[in-house]
This record gives sequence, C-alpha cells and structure tokens, in this order.
Amino acid sequence: QVQLVESGGGLVQAGGSLRLSCAASGRTFSNYAMGWFRQAPGKERECVAAINRSGGSTRYADSVKGRFTISRDNAKNTLYLQMNSLKPEDTAVYYCAANRRDGLFILRNSYDYWGQGTQVTVSS
Repeated sequence: QVQLVESGGGLVQAGGSLRLSCAASGRTFSNYAMGWFRQAPGKERECVAAINRSGGSTRYADSVKGRFTISRDNAKNTLYLQMNSLKPEDTAVYYCAANRRDGLFILRNSYDYWGQGTQVTVSS
C-alpha cells in the first residue's frame, strides 16, 4: 500500500495563495492516479482536483477551476495543489488520495488510500 502525508496548509487572507504537498511512500507513486479532496465542517468531502498517473490529464471542480492547479512530480513521489485567489469558502481540511487505477476520479469511494489531511483557513 501507499502512505500519504499532506503538508502546506495554514491561515491565509482572502486573495492569497498556498501550495499543498502530498508526499507518498511505500509503493511506486507513478502507479497511482491521485486526487485532492476537501471537507468543510458539516459538509460532505468533495473532490477539487484529480490527476492521472502520468500527470498529463487533470480535472477540476467548477468551484476551483482557474484558481487551483494540481500537479505531480513522479521522480519526487509528490503531489501538489497550487491554490491562488483563495476565498473564505475554500476553508476546509484538504486530503490527498490515491487510486490504484489510472484515470481521473472524482468520487470519494473510488480512492484506495488517504492522507490525514491538512487544514486550510481563509480569512475575509
């Protein structure tokens, strides 16, 4: 199995930027499609971005399209989420997840492994 550890969360003002990282270990990172999810208090966990094994294809939720960028460095076993123009409604715990199949997956139950999450708080 693969272990995932997120980092890079924090407190930022509206309009600011953060870059989240997800370090993978245990198995070959490039064998997994990846996704970033978020969960705000009282809300369902939602997929904000997904990327295939090679990094050549990506997919975004409408709410973050044009502001967030998902990428991966398979040589460094790391997944990234660059978040720009942050809004208070982006406040949530952000999770990375790994899928043993290749593709772009947006459903929570499509993923096999999860990190512990990192808190992102955007103040107005």
